[in-house]
Formats: sequence, C-alpha cells, structure tokens
Amino acid sequence: MITDKELSFVREALESARDAGAQQARATLSVSEEDLVATLDGEVDRVTHCADRSLALALFVDGRFGSYSTNKLDPASLQGFIRQAVAATRMVAEDPCRALPDPARCCHDAISGDELGLVDSARGQLTPAARQQIALEASVMGSTQHGTSLPVATQPRGESQESDNFAGSQNSPISSDPTTDVVPPLPSRGRQAPAGAALQPATAPSGEAEYQIVSEEGEYSDSVYDTVVMDTNGLCCRHSESSFDYGVEITVESDGQKYSGYWWDASSRLAGLDAAGCGRRALARAVSQIGSAPAPTGKYTAVIDAEIASKMVSPLLRALSGYSIQQNNSFLMDSLGKQLFPEGLTIMDLPRIPGQTCSKFFDSEGVATRKAPIIEHGLVREYFINTYMANKMQLAPTIEDATRPKVLPWPEAGLDRDAILRRCGSGILVTGFNGGNSNPVTGDFSYGIEGYLFEDGRVVRPVSEMLMTGNFLSLWARLLAAGDDARPCQTKLVPTLAFAEVDFSG
Repeated sequence: MITDKELSFVREALESARDAGAQQARATLSVSEEDLVATLDGEVDRVTHCADRSLALALFVDGRFGSYSTNKLDPASLQGFIRQAVAATRMVAEDPCRALPDPARCCHDAISGDELGLVDSARGQLTPAARQQIALEASVMGSTQHGTSLPVATQPRGESQESDNFAGSQNSPISSDPTTDVVPPLPSRGRQAPAGAALQPATAPSGEAEYQIVSEEGEYSDSVYDTVVMDTNGLCCRHSESSFDYGVEITVESDGQKYSGYWWDASSRLAGLDAAGCGRRALARAVSQIGSAPAPTGKYTAVIDAEIASKMVSPLLRALSGYSIQQNNSFLMDSLGKQLFPEGLTIMDLPRIPGQTCSKFFDSEGVATRKAPIIEHGLVREYFINTYMANKMQLAPTIEDATRPKVLPWPEAGLDRDAILRRCGSGILVTGFNGGNSNPVTGDFSYGIEGYLFEDGRVVRPVSEMLMTGNFLSLWARLLAAGDDARPCQTKLVPTLAFAEVDFSG
C-alpha cells in the first residue's frame, strides 16, 4: 500500500526536521483501509469504507522532545508543519532522558513488511457484493445456508405477532451445555406464517427452554494496514497486515427475560475466518444463560474460559511495564528476578509466529522484538522498558510491551476446557465479566461475572449477578491448571485457567 514515492516522502520529512533544527527525529507513516458490512436481524444495516494516511513525527530538539502527527501529506504542507513542530518543541522543558534507541537494538530484517506472511491478496479481489454475501450468510436470521426465510419462531423486530401466546418460542437443538465445542445445527427454516395467523408456542422437551430470538447484530469487516518506521540513525522497518473479522451478538427472550450471547473470530487470511460458526455459537451462549441466578456465596474452584482469561493476565503485564514501575503504580515493584508466582506459570513473548495475527518484528520505536520469557516457572524475568524509561530508571532497555504473550500449558499439554472441568470436579466456570475493576498498586480486584455452576466436571446450571474478588498474587498462587486452548485470533494467547478457593458472592 505504501508506495516508493511515499517512502521517499518519509525520508524527506526526516531531512526537513534536521534542517529545521532537530538533532534527531523518527517518522512513522501509517496507511490503512477498511470495509465493513453491518447486519441487523438478517438484513444489511450499514456499509462503510474508511481509508487513512497519516505521518507521525517524534522530534528531539536541544534536549527537548515533542510528538506530532498530520494527514496532510503534500510537500508544501509538510515543510510548514515541521517548522512549526520544531518551534513548538523548543518551548517545552528539557528532558535529557529522551533519545532514539540504540541502532544495535533496532529491527533490520523487516524490509518488505510481509516477512511474517500476514497479507492476504484475497482482500483485493473482494467486491462490495461479496462482502455483503459474507455478512448475510454468517447471519443466523439471514443465512442462505439455513434457508431463505425466517422460521415462524424468530420474527424480526417490528413484525406483528397475532397471538397472546408465547408466539416466538422456539424448540431448538442448540446445545445449552456451554462446555461443548460442537454446536448442533440450527432448526430448519420453515415458511413465515401468513399475516394474521395465530402462532402456537413450541413445546420444549424436558431440559430445553422455550425462547424467542429478539435481535441479531452482526458485523463483518476486512482491513489492511501498512506501517513504515524510519529515524535519523538509519532505521527503516516495515510491517504489513490484513485482517478479516466477524462478530455477532444475539439476544433471546424467555419468560419475559432477555439473554445475550456474543462470539467473534478473526484471521489475517480470509480462508481462516469462521464467520458462519459465530452466529451459532453466539446463539448457543445466549440460550445457555436462560434461567441464570446467583450461586450461594462462598469459595469455589474458578475455571476461567479462554475467551476472557486475558483478564487475569493483562494486569500482570501492565504491572511489569516500566512506566507503571517508575510511577510506583505497580503491585510488582522490585519483582525482577524474584519467584512471586507458582512453578506452573510461564508466560512467553512469542512475537514472530508466521501467519498469526498481531505478530510483529518491531515495536513503535523500531526496536526488534524477540522470543523471551516474561515469567518463567513463576520467576519474573522481564520488565517492559522502552528507551525513555530505561534512561529515566537507569535500567537496561528491553521492549516497550509484550507483543504476543502466551501462557504455556500446565501441568500437561493438551488440556482444553472440558478436560480442566473434569480435573477440577466442581466449581464455577466463568464465561463473562460484567464491569468491575482492579487496583494496580495492590493487585486487588473485584469483577462482576456470569457463567455456570459445574459438578463432577459437568455444567449444572447458569449463574449470573455474582462478584469474583481477590488479589492477583494470591489468585495465581492457587493456580490449578493452564490449558492448551488459547484462541489464535486474540492478541494475548491465554488458555482456559483454573484457580482454587476463589471468593464468589451472590
């Protein structure tokens, strides 16, 4: 996407910054394009196309620092922009800790931008009609693979129902067991009932709930972005990536109560996107919540679903950032080299996995990423320290953040959620967080949750309106298992996690 002319433009921007008085400068050119099709109740609701080009400049002028951006990428506008930026930088206070990274630390092997194979040429072949077809076929209420008309039981919003009975109820073979990875087919789509005809409620077999699909909101998008980073020390690195995404939320109603389920998927390649399966999973998750209620307050074994388990890991990574530590805003102060976590916890940064979304050769400074342990067998091995924080804290620089962190399986490889439920026996399977917060200084947390009570390794009933509370250090000290089922579409590769004696209140 970035042309040779634009590459020359970036080099000229750096030269202009020097001519204007900057001793050092870094320029980042970002080009992106996105097409989106949103559906509502099985019909196209919104179509958008977005394109963006912007240049970000980091200027180091007489011991001072300033960062600026512009989307006016013509030479005449750029010259005036740079002169004003340099002049503005001279007005801020000196900060001797600001500097470009050592060239020896920088990336020198990201030349074409597609070294990791993250660009799919199939995006260039997609037409507006093809995008709409993908979105409609992924829709539960509009998919041609399940028939061309809606079932009597799932009338879209706004259509009248000529009956006082629970006319929208639906007897569906969708599994209400959230632990299964196999989502049965949707009901076959019959003809819509004639206007004015009374619809009769379905009689649900024992153990299955009657429900009505209230709404379905889906969103398909495909995008591509191209970024090049250059600086006055000779750095030139490039990253290109395409992305294909689909997400859907389905709301059902049963006995006057509404329940929602959401599912999504993403891939750097169109062939890797499972859009068709998202609606069925979202519907299964919504239906499985019917009849949810709090469980008794107490201590339970907590199994955290892989879809949301990063909530347990992200606070650890934030606490290891140089900025948090320098500001005394971290519960992992002075933790480097210390055994603060159990032997079973290992988090690796795996930033260069070919073909996997979010893999990258460099960070925003242009510093090369590398495979590295963050926490290894419970031992804290790395802080995330960029050039500025390294100079400020007088520590060796590393990388500005974890690029592709992965929690390794423990105590054995191959465990998925079902296997962990069986291993744990009984407890609460958490599948959603609803608000809450954590204290970055103490590590204390309190999150609203929804999920399922399980016994003998099997789900008993859905639970909701509960709080899960504790402290991250004590929580991880009671780690029971880390699965091997992280979703590759997520930035953080965090699998199903299990912890003992977690406080839940209803």
